[in-house]
Amino acid sequence: MTFATPAVLGGLVAVTMTASGAFAQDARTAADLPIAVQMYTLRDHGTLDEQFAAVQAAGVTAVETVGMQDSTAEDLSALMAEYGVEAISTHAQLDDLRADAQAVIDFNKAIGNDVITVPYLAEEARPTDAAGWTALGEELAALSETLQAEDMTLAYHNHDFEMVEFDGRTALEIMMEAAGEDVMAELDLAWVARGGLDPVEYLGRFDGRVFAIHAKDNAPEGEAPDERGFKALGEGTLDWAAILPAAEEAGAQWYIIEHDQPIDAAQVVMTGATFLTENLPDSATR
Repeated sequence: MTFATPAVLGGLVAVTMTASGAFAQDARTAADLPIAVQMYTLRDHGTLDEQFAAVQAAGVTAVETVGMQDSTAEDLSALMAEYGVEAISTHAQLDDLRADAQAVIDFNKAIGNDVITVPYLAEEARPTDAAGWTALGEELAALSETLQAEDMTLAYHNHDFEMVEFDGRTALEIMMEAAGEDVMAELDLAWVARGGLDPVEYLGRFDGRVFAIHAKDNAPEGEAPDERGFKALGEGTLDWAAILPAAEEAGAQWYIIEHDQPIDAAQVVMTGATFLTENLPDSATR
């Protein structure tokens, strides 16, 4: 009878553990992970029913809605239930919150969502100096108090115009400081990069305040003009090998697939879900 030496046994154990770990990694699905789809990506992809079908086909079970999705809360809830998805945030325009915050609150409570994210400021609504960004932050603080009273959270989504600096600090930082720590950041890292900043370094400025990142990619300069210069996740210029660990370290709760102008939205969602499933840190969990 032949016995394996301790060295051989150790090697076998190591191989077994490595294989087991690889299997566990391969066994992960998008449904197991904090992956969501921003429904704006799918806005031109047929009916709302077809849009949710594309989310389901990618194996994703969470979405970030856009306003009221041209639907009633009852119909939207039924459709999400049919396709096995939950709403984890909505993009609600600041003007809508100013006009009737309670209507936004009531609709989102009815669909089971508790995060309201301000997505964009029209050019005429953007402050032009640090004082203006501070004032906007103070307004967000007041809105946040209203939402908190309803057990809801306020977040803010950036573009590149918030990357303008005043005395060495970006407009987004100035605004978020004035808003207070209860207002969370939804960092769109493709826009951060377009604003001339390093997404990895910038994530560190919001440590502990990152509700989510918008996961999309920038095409090399001059490419994809018909898609506003964006690419599907992992197919562009952003360094996701560095970004994803940095986002996890900053406390990102969700990774939301988005593309501003996709030619094939369903494929963009599928590509993003596959990329995140394969590349999110092991510590990323729902």
